[in-house]
Amino acid sequence: MSLGKRSAAEFFGTFWLVFGGCGSAVLAGAFPGFGIGFLGVALAFGLTVLTMAYAIGPISGCHLNPAVSIGLVSARRFPASELLPYIAAQLVGAVAGSSVLYLIASGTEGFEIGRFAANGYGSHSPGGYSLFACLLSEIVLTMFFLFIILGSTDKRAPQGMAPIAIGLGLTLIHLVGIPVTALSVNPARSTGPAVFVGGWAIRQLWLFWVAPIIGGIVGGIVYRALFAEEISLRRESLPPVERLRAAGD
Repeated sequence: MSLGKRSAAEFFGTFWLVFGGCGSAVLAGAFPGFGIGFLGVALAFGLTVLTMAYAIGPISGCHLNPAVSIGLVSARRFPASELLPYIAAQLVGAVAGSSVLYLIASGTEGFEIGRFAANGYGSHSPGGYSLFACLLSEIVLTMFFLFIILGSTDKRAPQGMAPIAIGLGLTLIHLVGIPVTALSVNPARSTGPAVFVGGWAIRQLWLFWVAPIIGGIVGGIVYRALFAEEISLRRESLPPVERLRAAGD
């Protein structure tokens, strides 16, 4: 399928991730007397990825996340030449999802934007965690998220089960990270709400680009170095024609 169609799939998938995940926090998480809490928000993010993995996974691979795309490049699972179109589509999808969420959320009397599911550290961390704690948590959680993605999509893994493992993995990651940073592990997810919150959210956005990207790169490199299938590494070093021949052996 063409790069344009795959990028469009990434747009819609990231829209769904931000609208569904952040929407659960903004709309359902704070509903008086019926708030879904951390568990509900974590499940919402996990379900958005699980559903989109089945819906657009066969089309684009369902990255929905610049850190994932960069991590897959570092693991040699995704071509660097297609990285920028994917990231652009993810960013536009995240901002579009946040835009629709804002229009809905602002449709009630007395609406105040508040944190609007934006990520933050220090005084803007949900639990008041320090810059270092937030940086470290985002790096480690993104690294293990890449491990889950790479392992569950490996040819040796049970076929058809990857979306479940990835969705539940993201749920677990949110349960750990929401109190620390409101959990990002995804620069696009962080950028969408920050555009509407402005001020402190924009000033702190750098961390939610730097840390997930570091974690994604480390996760991709470490997984490939330690656990990648040896025959796959051998084929990657072959010219394209010979690689196709090796694939048929």
